[in-house]
This record gives sequence, structure tokens and C-alpha cells, in this order.
Amino acid sequence: MMMRNATPPNALSARDAARQIREGKISSVELVTACLHQIGETEEQLKAWAYLNANEALAQAHELDEIRRSGRPVGPLHGVPVGIKDIIDTKGQPCERGSSVFAGRIPETDAAIVERLREAGAVIMGKTATTEFAFVHPTETRNPHNPEHSPGGSSSGSAAAVAAYHVPLAVGTQTNGSVIRPASFCGTYGFKPTRGVISRRGVLQTSQSLDQVGVFARNLQDAALLTDVVGSYDQADTLSYSRPRPQMLEGSLAEVPVRPTLAYLDFPYHERQSPDAREGFEELLGALGTTVERLPVDNNLIGLVDAHALVHEFEIWMHNKKLFTDHWDQLSPTLQPVLERSKTISLAEYEDALNIKQSAEAFFAEFFNDFDAVIAPSAAGEAPLYGGGTGDPVFSTIWTFCGLPSVTMPLLVGANGLPVGVQLIGGQEEDDRLLRTASWVLNTLK
Repeated sequence: MMMRNATPPNALSARDAARQIREGKISSVELVTACLHQIGETEEQLKAWAYLNANEALAQAHELDEIRRSGRPVGPLHGVPVGIKDIIDTKGQPCERGSSVFAGRIPETDAAIVERLREAGAVIMGKTATTEFAFVHPTETRNPHNPEHSPGGSSSGSAAAVAAYHVPLAVGTQTNGSVIRPASFCGTYGFKPTRGVISRRGVLQTSQSLDQVGVFARNLQDAALLTDVVGSYDQADTLSYSRPRPQMLEGSLAEVPVRPTLAYLDFPYHERQSPDAREGFEELLGALGTTVERLPVDNNLIGLVDAHALVHEFEIWMHNKKLFTDHWDQLSPTLQPVLERSKTISLAEYEDALNIKQSAEAFFAEFFNDFDAVIAPSAAGEAPLYGGGTGDPVFSTIWTFCGLPSVTMPLLVGANGLPVGVQLIGGQEEDDRLLRTASWVLNTLK
């Protein structure tokens, strides 16, 4: 007989759930059933899922429970349900990428991420809602803290599903701010590791240079564990690297050898913060005291935002030109003007922007010799009202452009009682150091 747990199974952390399944205290079927019940209670309002098949999820859970009972090996996420952003291919499940252009599309193979999740014993719960082509046009998804507000984009459903206790973990992507921003708005942890840590094979390509994969969880260690699971070298992805990867969970659990040094870069776009978010952020910086060194920003760094836009817009048109042309009438009036602008970007402008990107990466490689992390806002403040867009991604733009690891933590609350995240950014391939620093910040601010 299973021992009853005081915490509802769907409220367990991923690590606790996996441990209790391994120990036989709960079953994967119990966990998935509790998640499905929570989805049934709130999904009609939240609309976090693009595809969900309860019988399919329970069948996976039954199989994984039988594997455990038989004494066969179990994985680090054995029996734990995970939501998959609906631009990531999952064999046999619709992947419609937030657009009618892909209506009825069912992949025949799994993305690399999904392969890794299955190997780790995870239950592929379903596909979470995403904006059209993971770009600018919002989904129908609502914010779990207040449905009158947006969850952000483009990983809208992934952030909302984790925040609403539909699943303990979800996978998203970020080409500008699409992990960090919705995580901030929905009050979850969001982590985008160094570019190249996680393979993008089987993920809709909107920008070869900028597309990156990230994760959502309700605590730092769960985000780290999920990243360890899905990270791997893949020769099919030109940006995937074949060197050893940082150990994310190990980093998140480690003690700092000395007090970290954080940098606050005073970008002019920080003025876009709402007054309450700015006040809260300043109070947090005050609480960290001399740990934080405030630095002025060189004009060359400010220009990275424009360079990012050139690369992003040029590449989304370059990668999908025929598709967009053939299905122009099916594209939203939000997306069409952006694509019209994309057509006007010259090859010379694009190549100049790539050169700027390379220079910026070299600058930050030197910068993080002196600092453990940059501390920055995750977003302008609380989630905007539903229908008012998905929020300003600029607070992530430079870090995404340079492929740097970044994590957002739900440390602040805005004037309307909605969560506001705080972001830490680290050096390339120093994700474990970043997560160790994030853990120190969390413990310091308790």
C-alpha cells in the first residue's frame, strides 16, 4: 500500500516527486492523475495547453510504474510529467507552432529534447501553448495569478502550466526573452543555459544564430536538474558543442567558496521599469549591499539591442521565406508588418550585426573574469493586461544575443500583487557557477 503524502502530488517539486516515486511512496499514475485533476480545474480559464491527452499521459505513467516495480533501472525524472512547448516535435502528438499554417501537423520523430526526457523516465504530458511561430502574436493563455493579465510570450503555456501546478516542469525556448519574461510574469524560475548546451534538433527554427532552449520550474534545483537531463551534444545542431557541460544541479547545490561579486550595468532601457518594480529592485540591491558593483554602460553595449533585432528579423525571414510567402494570408496582422520590415534588411547589415555579436561575446568572456554574475531586472515589471501584448523582452535581449546563461527568480511583488522576477546572468559555459551564485542570493535574501 502506498503511503499518503500530506502535500498534494501535483504540488511536489520535481526532485521530491521523482524521489518518492523511486521509493514507492507515490506512483507516477498518482502524480499524473493529480496533475490532470488540477488541469481540469483551471485549464478552461488559463488555456495553457495546445494538446493534452489524459489517456496517453496515464498510459506512460502506468508503463513507468511497471518498470519501477519490476526492478529495472529508473531515470532522474522517472514518472515525472513535463510540458513541452508546441514548437518542439513530439512523436505522435500535434505540433502546430501557434499557427493555422501547421494545423494537423503530427511529427513522426521526437526532438532531441524529448528523446532525452524519455530516456530520463519523464512523462511527456502534452504540448504547451506558444505564440504564433514563437514570435510576436500572443496566445489565448492567461496568467495564473490573475487571468486579466498576460503570461508573457512566447513560452506562454509552459510558464503558466508550471505556475498553475499543472506540471512541475516545462520546456520552452528563447530567441529574445521568451523564457525569462514569462517566468517573471508567472512567478516561476526560468533558466536559459549557455547557447549550445541543449540541442535544438526538432525545434522550429526562427533564428539559427539566436534560438536557444530553456526550462521552467518552481525552484532553482528543479530547473537545474531538468537542464542536466535535456542537455547533450548533438552533431545535427551546428551550435551544439562537444565539450563537457556544466553540472547544473551540482552547481545549484554548491556552497560559494567566497562571497560573490555581482555587477549591475546601468542600461538606459532600465528606465522602462515601472515605478514599483524599480523601487523593489533598488531595495533588493540595497539588501545585497557591497556585493553589487554599479557600472556605467558603454555605448557599444547599448547598440547590441539593435544588432539583435537585425539578426532575428533577417533570419526568421531567411529560414521561412517560402513558408511565409505561400501562407501570407494565414499570418496574423501582428506578424506581417515585422516580416515586411525583415525583407528590407540587407545582407551587409546582417553581416555587420553578426560581427557585432562576435565582438560582444569576446567582451563578456573577459568581463566575467572579474564578476560572478550580472544582476538585472527580468522584465519591466508585472505582467501586462491581457490583450496588451506579451511584455517588453529588452531586459533579456543582450544576454540572449551573446548566448549567456541567465536565470530569473521570483523575488519581488508588484503593486497589483503580481510576481516580478530578478535576473542573474553568467559567463558562457559557467552555468554551474551562475546557479551556485543564484543559490547564494536566495539564501542571503531569506
